Amino acid sequence: MFTLLIIVITCLISFLSFSNNKLMSDLIFYPPAITNNNQWYRFISSGFIHADIQHLAFNMFTLYFFGKSWEFAYVGEFGVAEQWYLIMYLGALIVSQIPSYLKNKNNYHYSSLGASGAVSAVVFSMILLMPWSTLYVFVLPVPAIIYAILYLGYTIYMSKKGGDNVNHNAHLWGAIFGIVFSIVLRPEVIGIFLRSMLHPHFNLSLPE
Repeated sequence: MFTLLIIVITCLISFLSFSNNKLMSDLIFYPPAITNNNQWYRFISSGFIHADIQHLAFNMFTLYFFGKSWEFAYVGEFGVAEQWYLIMYLGALIVSQIPSYLKNKNNYHYSSLGASGAVSAVVFSMILLMPWSTLYVFVLPVPAIIYAILYLGYTIYMSKKGGDNVNHNAHLWGAIFGIVFSIVLRPEVIGIFLRSMLHPHFNLSLPE
């Protein structure tokens, strides 16, 4: 439920911000505004706007598959309260931005936006449960763990390339948060992950 709700809200706000510079400016992650004006909401609001349609589509496509699977597995199978999904998502938005904030507290030339940190948390939380499940990316079957590695590879490349307002480093911190959060929530995922890695399966699909 929360996956589709987050996608709808994110797409709506992102599309509105594409043609509204003031809205983009008010929501974007801008450290000086937080430092000087206590606009702490930017840690979360910046996750609901994106640089362009490609950036939005990439994040929402990933969230759709992994988010639905998270809700099926953690909520449906493990009996975790569905509110924990929202807590993890919003928590990841905040935590993934902290390193950038500490580094750029008074940097008037720095800003970032996007749901990358939160999406990364969902991805790697799910990877702990089903690393060898198959995703179909443009009809091509890709094991989930391979997709996750490519996902991080993309952000490392874009982080070095620069030239946009996307905080690509948030992928890494979001991934770490997602892993830690999941282990604290359900410690048995460590054993599940290790056993799964020893027994690869390429014919499974992520649950829907």
